[in-house]
Amino acid sequence: MLDSATIRTPAGRSRPPAATLAATCPGGAARIVDEAARTRDADRTAAAVSPVSAADETPLVPESPPRDRTDELHRVRDRALVEQALQGNLDAFNRLVELYQDYLFGVTVRMLADREAAADAVQEAFFSAYRNLARFRGDSFRSWLTRIALNAATDTLRVKKRRPADPYPEWEDDSWQPPTDPSESPELIAITSAKSKVIAAALQQITPDQRTAIVLFDVEGYDYQEIADMTGVSLGTVKSRIHRGRLALRDLLAGDLELLRA
Repeated sequence: MLDSATIRTPAGRSRPPAATLAATCPGGAARIVDEAARTRDADRTAAAVSPVSAADETPLVPESPPRDRTDELHRVRDRALVEQALQGNLDAFNRLVELYQDYLFGVTVRMLADREAAADAVQEAFFSAYRNLARFRGDSFRSWLTRIALNAATDTLRVKKRRPADPYPEWEDDSWQPPTDPSESPELIAITSAKSKVIAAALQQITPDQRTAIVLFDVEGYDYQEIADMTGVSLGTVKSRIHRGRLALRDLLAGDLELLRA
């Protein structure tokens, strides 16, 4: 982990205060992966990979999800914060950290299946973004930042291949589970947790490229072109990865259909 020492960039700017980025470490952003997020991810992924009959089969790769109506407002806000940060306003960059640290952790933890590694990747992504902020030329700061985080996660995956770990070991740690609403059904919580574990394990068995495409499309809601831009591949390659990844997930999850439909 990086220490709190101030690091000067070539342009003379200081690295954001470590206290702000500390929220990306376990116990900070990690807390956002709650039961509601797991339910959303499990439902979306299960719906994407559930087999259908020939009579009611829909396209394996559906139309891209519509852009959020507030997306343009967010882009304008982010560009303004970037401009302020480039002028030396660290509070502006810290605001960007606050806006996107939880989101980036959610993406990287699904890619890496390791909370500490995901937190490190997020922290490195913010450091890299700050060092290269003057290079930001795109329309979407969120997409630009996601690409940096994916690169950091990919570097981590290369190292993990030499030291494989069990998928999502943190889900076996009851002490890590966030408190639940007393009104929630224990049975529903158990089913949701079981779904999440099954899907997470299946995701770890498909290729990293397919996993990245499916997480970005089915979970995070990016469209094909955005994913192509973030991953540096063609539109056709993105569609192919989603298609092949879903086929692989259907085979892997074939024995758990009753659970996924519950």
